[in-house]
Amino acid sequence: MPHVTLYALEEELAGREPGLITALTDAVVSVYGDWARASVEVRLIGVPAGRWARGGAAVTRAAPAVTFGLREEVFARDDAATVVARLVSALTDAVTAVFGDGCRDEVLVELVGQPTTRSGLGGTVIGQGQ
Repeated sequence: MPHVTLYALEEELAGREPGLITALTDAVVSVYGDWARASVEVRLIGVPAGRWARGGAAVTRAAPAVTFGLREEVFARDDAATVVARLVSALTDAVTAVFGDGCRDEVLVELVGQPTTRSGLGGTVIGQGQ
């Protein structure tokens, strides 16, 4: 199950939720295929003013940051470099489609691999029979 978490300043996020949910889901589907659509989970996190800082000072503007959680095994595939590049590009395009191209150069996309043996669903470790 791909997990997309977007962090943005609350005042910049407010009102953009429906567009972001659609754009981020479509970005994942553009790389993985339509079979993945139903399993894409999107979390939008609004950070209140004064709680996002850079260089020791609160910022008044910040480009959104995206964390994409996926199974670690993806990074071992023969086409891993291509998949990574496509995900970074597609997720950045999704963010800028909603927030505007002016933030493109500052959009951070982090791909975080998780071994299946270190995740659980319904109280069971995923790598144990799921």
